[in-house]
Amino acid sequence: MADVILDSAADSLKLIPFLFITYLVMEWIEHKSKYDMSRMVVKRGVGGPMIGGLLGLFPQCGFSASAAGLYAGHMLSMGTLVAVFLSTSDEMLPILLSQQAELKLILRLLALKAVVAVTVGLLVDLAGRALNREQHKPDIPGMCEKGHCHCENGIVRSALHHTLQVGIFILLISFCLNLGIELIGEETLAGFILARPLAGPVLAGLVGMIPNCAASVLLTQLYLEGLISLGSMLAGLVAGSGIGLLVLFKVNPDHKENITVAGILYVTGVTVGILADLFF
Repeated sequence: MADVILDSAADSLKLIPFLFITYLVMEWIEHKSKYDMSRMVVKRGVGGPMIGGLLGLFPQCGFSASAAGLYAGHMLSMGTLVAVFLSTSDEMLPILLSQQAELKLILRLLALKAVVAVTVGLLVDLAGRALNREQHKPDIPGMCEKGHCHCENGIVRSALHHTLQVGIFILLISFCLNLGIELIGEETLAGFILARPLAGPVLAGLVGMIPNCAASVLLTQLYLEGLISLGSMLAGLVAGSGIGLLVLFKVNPDHKENITVAGILYVTGVTVGILADLFF
C-alpha cells in the first residue's frame, strides 16, 4: 500500500508545475483581453497539429495535461489536442534509453508517432471544418465560472485554485488506478495481451489508454523482452496519452467531445498497430 501511495503522489506532483504554468498563462491572456485572443493561438491550419505533434514527443505527460487545459479553454483546436495526445509516449523513451535500445529503433518510433500525430491532427481539423463544426472563441472566463475560482482576485491565485482542483482529482484517480494495477498484477495485464496474439493491437490499445504511466512501462518492457509484437506496443503507446485524457474529462464539460477524442485515439492506435504488424 505504501508503494501505491508513493507512486500516486509522484505521478501527481510531477504534473503540478505544468498545470500551474498552463493556467497562469491562460489567466494572463484573459487579463490582456484588449488584444484579439483568437490570434494568439493557432486554431486553424497546419501550425497547431504540427507543433502539438512535436511537443508531445518529449517524455513528459505534463504536455498532454497542459493541452487538455488549453483545449477546455477553447484555445486549441481538437486536431492540435489529438496531435499532442497521439505523440505522447509517457515513459517509453526513458525506458528505451535505459535499456540501451538501438538508436535506429528509437528514432523510427519517435518519427512514426510524430507523423501519425500530425497527420491525424490535421485530418481532425479538416473534418471539423468540412462538417462546419463551430469554432469556439477562447473562453477562459467560462472556465473560471465553472471552477468558482474568483479570477478577479489575481491571476496567480486563480491559477493556483485551478491547479489545486485538478491536482487533487489526479491524485485520487491515480491512487485508484495504481491500487487496481497492484491488485490485478502486471503479470495478469501482460497475459491479457499475450494470451490472444492475433488480437494483440486491439487489446494493447485498451491497456495503453489507462491514464497511468504503468501502461507505457508495461508495454515497452514486454516489447523489449520479445513478448509482444511491435504492433501491439505501438497500438498501446499511440492510443495512450499519459494523464492527458483524464485531465480532459475533468476540465472539459463537453463529454461528447471528450469521448470523440478518446475514440480517435483508440482507433488510431489499433490501426497503426495492425499496419505495423502487417508490414514490419
